[in-house]
Amino acid sequence: MAKLYFYYAAMNAGKSTTLLQAAFNYAERGMETMLLTAAIDDRAGHGIVGSRIGLEAPAIPFTCETDIAALVRAEAQQRPLAAVLVDEAQFLTKAQVWQLAELCDRDDMPVVAYGLRTDFRGELFEGSATLLGIADSLTELKAICECGRKATMNLRVDAAGRAVRDGDQTEIGGNGRYIALCRRHFSERLRG
Repeated sequence: MAKLYFYYAAMNAGKSTTLLQAAFNYAERGMETMLLTAAIDDRAGHGIVGSRIGLEAPAIPFTCETDIAALVRAEAQQRPLAAVLVDEAQFLTKAQVWQLAELCDRDDMPVVAYGLRTDFRGELFEGSATLLGIADSLTELKAICECGRKATMNLRVDAAGRAVRDGDQTEIGGNGRYIALCRRHFSERLRG
């Protein structure tokens, strides 16, 4: 029986790199995958899964309106899919996560999702919360804080490097906008 996997971490832990490595491993064995990524995150380009170390691959972008189950089933009619790999899974809706689970349960399609667990305030994203609740397998990838401990938090900073405490949950940015920190240093920087 296929499973729903969720790999989560703070920023800069290598989630996209791990996804791209998984896609490569399937391809190396002659198996096809379907890559999905959030349309809102276009840092590497629209419909591109890109990693900080320079790896990238085309993906199908999704929005909160995308019927992911229908999209995957249509693709599976065109070519045999060994797995579905989802980048930026924190941006999935609750309904979309349940669609991914349905692909596993009814279509016997393995799904591997990669994403942030929490936002810059330490609050769960909707997609991540649902994945944490229903995924068959949960794996935390390790990011490193500036002190060398495991980073579990994502601090949003302004242009001067000061902690940002308010704002929309979603604001796309990379190393210049977010810093992965352990909880202790995250809290210290917020107190400022």
